Amino acid sequence: MSAATLEARTVALMDRKRRVALAVPAMILAYLIYAAISFDLAGLAQRARLDNAAVLLADAVSHKVHVTRDNRREALSVSVEGSARATYPAKRIPDWIATDGGRTTIALGRGHVVTYDGPVTTYDIPGYGPVTLTVGDEVTLTTPDGITPDFINAGPARVTITTDAGRVTATRARTETLRYFWGWELFFFDLSSPFSGLSPAQVLTTIVAGPPLVEGRSNLSLALSEFWTNDIWQHGAVAWAIFETVLMAFLGTFGAAFVALPLAFLAAQNFTPSRWLRFAVRRVFDFVRGVDALIFTIILSRAFGPGPLTGALAILLTDTGSFGKLFSEALENVDKKPIEGVQSTGANAIQRYRFGVIPQVMPVLISQVLYFLESNTRSATIIGAITGGGIGLMLTQAIQTTQDWEKVTYYILLIVVMVIAMDNLSGWLRRKLIRGD
Repeated sequence: MSAATLEARTVALMDRKRRVALAVPAMILAYLIYAAISFDLAGLAQRARLDNAAVLLADAVSHKVHVTRDNRREALSVSVEGSARATYPAKRIPDWIATDGGRTTIALGRGHVVTYDGPVTTYDIPGYGPVTLTVGDEVTLTTPDGITPDFINAGPARVTITTDAGRVTATRARTETLRYFWGWELFFFDLSSPFSGLSPAQVLTTIVAGPPLVEGRSNLSLALSEFWTNDIWQHGAVAWAIFETVLMAFLGTFGAAFVALPLAFLAAQNFTPSRWLRFAVRRVFDFVRGVDALIFTIILSRAFGPGPLTGALAILLTDTGSFGKLFSEALENVDKKPIEGVQSTGANAIQRYRFGVIPQVMPVLISQVLYFLESNTRSATIIGAITGGGIGLMLTQAIQTTQDWEKVTYYILLIVVMVIAMDNLSGWLRRKLIRGD
């Protein structure tokens, strides 16, 4: 080959590499532009409600006390998060709420004061003045300057005033004032508990040295019982939901492993000479692992009804296909010498599989099963939301209420802790069963 030809080929090769180097980023950029147009990112940015996001974030780490006046019955109620189960009795209304006959004064802090006086509600806003809401056939808004500012959303049927100190909403049916407080209120004891309203130090003193609050029962036992049966946070029900979620993952994963292992021998080329049988079994594996567990969950919930067992069956079906493929590939790579050694002793087929094959593939099988157990613990959360079981259902219900976002945060934290715990347990079992540590 001449020097000129070699030079020409070298130049052509460099040009091709240069074009490829430019084409790849150009294709990636074109795809990103296409994705931005297809998913309407510009419209999504315009429709984004950052104020709603700020409210959700605030609700995740705080709680609201609702001061509600029933405009039809002329009755006042004070509750945490508007829950009927967390309504303050008349003698225990917080001290920042003052009642005098039909007049109620609510101090929101920083000089913000709301006054209920019959059908008239006045919100005195520092630096702006009093805003008056009059409830009749319609809700009439009166502002100091006659102009509706941005922090007031007014209509004939509803008026909402939102400030940094709280929120006031008036309709013909009721007028409601919301005051925010940091923390998760009533997390340990609900309002019906004898420990309600006590500070942590007072609770500890009562448990250690206080007189028995219930005759014949220790204060420690009573405190644990009151915490476990908390009517607002329902710690006992949450613990049972966590158990159901783990149980779904455990039954589905190990059930799939037991079903897939014998079928994997039928799909392995070195154990099943029949090509048609291998083809049929492998297609079954492809089908059950090709359909997502959520699809199986919907189908099975219609067939068997909701419940944790339905979620476990959905996981079992999907993982049977995945385990079948993984196990059959592991079987096809076993060493024949141990099998021949066992066969030389006169062992039958079952004994050859038991003592010549299983010990070789067992580390791979255990590792895969434990990995899927970790993954299915997360999947069981979503599956439980569909089948009506586990922590997933409680998380979905909390989201749908649109007011208990502190409970949503609580459930998400529990799910993260559950996944971390399952990951550590899986790692510990892997070390014990595989490496023998």
